[in-house]
Amino acid sequence: MSSLAQVIAFLAPYEFSPTVLLVCGCAALAFHRGRRGIAVRRGRALAFWLGLGLIYAVLQTHFDYYAQHMFFMHRLQHLVLHHVGPFLIAVAAPADVLGAGVPRVVHRYIVVPLRHNRSTHLLYRAIQQPLVAALLFVGLIEFWLIPNVHFYAMLNVPLYDTMNWGMAVDGLLFWWMVFNLRAPDSSDARHYGGRILLLFLVMFPQIVIGAHIALSHRDLYAVYAVCGRIWPLSAQVDQQLGGLITWIPSAMMSIAGALVLMHRWATRGSEAAVVEAAPMTGGGACRNAI
Repeated sequence: MSSLAQVIAFLAPYEFSPTVLLVCGCAALAFHRGRRGIAVRRGRALAFWLGLGLIYAVLQTHFDYYAQHMFFMHRLQHLVLHHVGPFLIAVAAPADVLGAGVPRVVHRYIVVPLRHNRSTHLLYRAIQQPLVAALLFVGLIEFWLIPNVHFYAMLNVPLYDTMNWGMAVDGLLFWWMVFNLRAPDSSDARHYGGRILLLFLVMFPQIVIGAHIALSHRDLYAVYAVCGRIWPLSAQVDQQLGGLITWIPSAMMSIAGALVLMHRWATRGSEAAVVEAAPMTGGGACRNAI
C-alpha cells in the first residue's frame, strides 16, 4: 500500500458516527457563516479550527482504533477531548461568531427556547460555578480511570461513546468557564486571580492520578490484553506511558491556561488605564482650545 493510500485509510472513520459528523460539521458551518459578518483575528480563527479538527480527528479517524487497543493512545485521545481541543476552542471565544452563523430558524426554535428554559439556565449556572466545574473536571478523569469502570467502558459501545462525549462536553464547559471572563465592572465579573488559582488546584489531582498509574507495578487495565495490543509494548510500558500522559501534559495545560489568563489580565489592565486617562487628556485639550 502506498503512503498516500495509508494516509487516506488512516483518515477514514474507524467506526463512523453520524453524531460526531453532525456536531462538528454544524459547528464548522456556523463559524464559517458567522465570519462573514464578524471580523475574526487570524489567531482566533486558527485556534477554533485546530481545536475542532483535533476533536474530530481523535473520534472519526483510525486514531480511535489505536485508542481502543493501546492504553497510552487512549490517554492521548482523552488529552485532546478533555484538554487540548476544548482549550483551543475556548481561547478562540467563538460564541459571538457561532451565534451569528446559526440559521434563523435554528436560533428561533432551538437556541432561544433553550436560553429561556429555566431548568436549563439553572443547570448551566450550577455547573459553571468554579468549584463545581473543577470537581467535575477532575472527577470525570478519575471516574473513567477506575479499573473496573474502564474495563466495561472499553467493551461496551454505548458506554464508550458516553465516556468520550462526556469528556469532550465537560472539557468545553470547564475551559469556557475559565476563559469566559467578563468586564471587571460588570455585576458578575470573573476574577482572573481566582481562575488562575483554580487551574493550579485541578493540576495536582491529575499529577497524583497520573503518578499512581505510571508507578504502579500491577496491570491496572487488563482490558487492553483482552482486546489485544496492536503494538509490541508490554502492559507495564503501555501503562507507564499512559500514566505519564495523564501526569505531565494534562497538568501542563493548567500552566498554559494560567499564562493565557495572566496575559489577558495584564492587557485588560493596560486598556483600563488608557480608558481612565482618556477623559483627562481630552478635557485638557478642550480647555487649551478655549
